[in-house]
This record gives sequence, C-alpha cells and structure tokens, in this order.
Amino acid sequence: MTDKAVRAPVSLGGMDIEGFQMPDGSYRMSQTQAALAVGKDEINARRFLDSRGIKTLLGKGYTPDTIEVESTGQVRGQGRINALPLEVVTAFWVWQCSQGNKQAIALVMALATETLDRRFDTAFGVSRTEGEYNQRLSDRVERLQGDLDRLGEAYAENDDRLERISRLEDQVRRLGEEPEQIPHQQSED
Repeated sequence: MTDKAVRAPVSLGGMDIEGFQMPDGSYRMSQTQAALAVGKDEINARRFLDSRGIKTLLGKGYTPDTIEVESTGQVRGQGRINALPLEVVTAFWVWQCSQGNKQAIALVMALATETLDRRFDTAFGVSRTEGEYNQRLSDRVERLQGDLDRLGEAYAENDDRLERISRLEDQVRRLGEEPEQIPHQQSED
C-alpha cells in the first residue's frame, strides 16, 4: 500500500474532474477543481476556507490537506495538491448556492436528484449503468441551468417593479407624505 493519494477521473455529468483516494480509502477533491466545478476561481474556495462559517462547521484550526499524489508522468511540482474532503466540497457548493451562484445551484440540485434516483432505483430493482446516470446528470444540469436563467429573467422583471415602486415612494415622501399612510385631507372652510 502506498502512502500517497491515487488519482482517478470522476465524471460529474458533462464535466470531468480528478478525484483522489487517500491511503485510508477516503476521497478528496482539489481545492481548485471544487471551485471550477461551480464556475469560480480557486481564490473563492480559499476565501471560503478562511470564513467564520466553515470554521464553525469544521473547527477553528481547519486547513486543507496538502497531499502527495502518485506520479502518473506529471511534470515536477504537480505531485502535491490542496485536497478537500467531499464534505467540505459540498459545504462550499451549498454556500455558493446561498450566494446565488446558478451553476452551483444547478449542480447541487442535479446531484441531489441523482442521489434520490439511485435510492429509488435500488428500492424498485431498476438497474442503470454509470454512463446512464452520468448522462441523466448532465441533462439535468443543462436543463436546470436553462431554468435558472429563465427564472433570473423573471426576477429581473420583479426588480424593475420594485425599483419603480421605490421611486414612487420617494416622490410621495418629497411631497411631504408617507407612502403607507392615507394622505391628510384639507378641510374646506
């Protein structure tokens, strides 16, 4: 048994990443690929790891592991990566969802649905190949990204309405009234 991590390709729908298996059998993903998977630069993952939120979840002393990877003919210096446990990758992706990252939302929703599909397939005795699961995942991500883009356009219409309402409220205030109150009526003498 080796004391280095072993590298293998992992398919996430239409995206291929490198996965790493640690000597103890656990899995890791590189910090860079965790960020790229949701359309962000590696610096975003690094900032997340410095945030109070992740430190609360993982402990104040958490830092990513720098691991040595089995050589597969790489150039010198590429045998070490900043590795994140899958729970940390998932936490980063969910955090990106909370920030409104549509690519992260589509990926997380598609992966969660695949997890449910696999459990239901097991319960009902349905057998699918990894290729079929991967194609379904890829199709879901693509469909969800399109749905989220259309949803974003719908929210933009609401934003326009809110801006108009805000301008009208400002105009009412400039006229000396409060928008939610009934205007004072002048008495006729």
